[in-house]
Amino acid sequence: MNKLKLGIPKGSLEKSTIELFKKAGFNIVVSERSYAPFCDDEELSITLIRAQEMARYVELGTLDAGLTGEDWILECRARVKEVTDLIYAKGGFTPVKWVVAVPVNSKIRKISDLRGKKIATELVSVVKQYLKKKRVKADVEFSWGATEAKVPQFADAIVELTETGGSLRANNLRAIDVVLESTTKLIANSDAWNNDWKRKKILNLAILLEGALIAGEKVGLKMNVPIKKVEQITKILPGMRNPTISPLREKGWVALEVIVNEKQVREIIPKLKQTGAEGIIEYPLNKVIP
Repeated sequence: MNKLKLGIPKGSLEKSTIELFKKAGFNIVVSERSYAPFCDDEELSITLIRAQEMARYVELGTLDAGLTGEDWILECRARVKEVTDLIYAKGGFTPVKWVVAVPVNSKIRKISDLRGKKIATELVSVVKQYLKKKRVKADVEFSWGATEAKVPQFADAIVELTETGGSLRANNLRAIDVVLESTTKLIANSDAWNNDWKRKKILNLAILLEGALIAGEKVGLKMNVPIKKVEQITKILPGMRNPTISPLREKGWVALEVIVNEKQVREIIPKLKQTGAEGIIEYPLNKVIP
């Protein structure tokens, strides 16, 4: 049987990635001490690997494909095929940022103030390139973690990953610039990509994961609508396309179904009810394939 060797990120992205795969139709079960989870797709051989190392193992061919951040692809300068952008992170469906941060009471206000200073980060190569573009010479040293704790005793500034800024605020830090915005990417080894079966498997995986991500921000709405109110009600609905309308046995009524952004539902449902819609049902979605 053909097998695709797939890496999924161990650590902060692990839970959200496994949840995404579940919505895409793949059940992955991780045992407490194993780095080789069970997957109900026999064509997938899955390994848990830290996101920082993923691109290197994909480039070497140890893995055929994997999910990791654009930041770590750039950091190790890996030559891999970037198949698709999957905009999700530990806390939601937005890109993450690597920011330059200093203590709130620091005299450092702008990047030029870092000349001759020490910066701690896990993203050493990318930060050095960033400083080079800014024409700022500073000492960049690798941080093994707990980077927020390095200032001010061990470094003058840090470059750290943030989604909401909550961790920075909790450690009395403020951001002075953004080094990089990063999203999760599905990447592939070049030899695997040139293999017809593996390329098709990777592309099918990309379609399902993209569909699961789109669905994560949308819900379905069903309702019964008087025929005379259909035009008025469809103007309220910001659906992906025109709603699906089906006749009901009761004369003068139709069933209407549409997909909308979840954030809009709380505003839409009262308007639908006030306009004459009845039996309104909201339901979650697993996949939306454009």
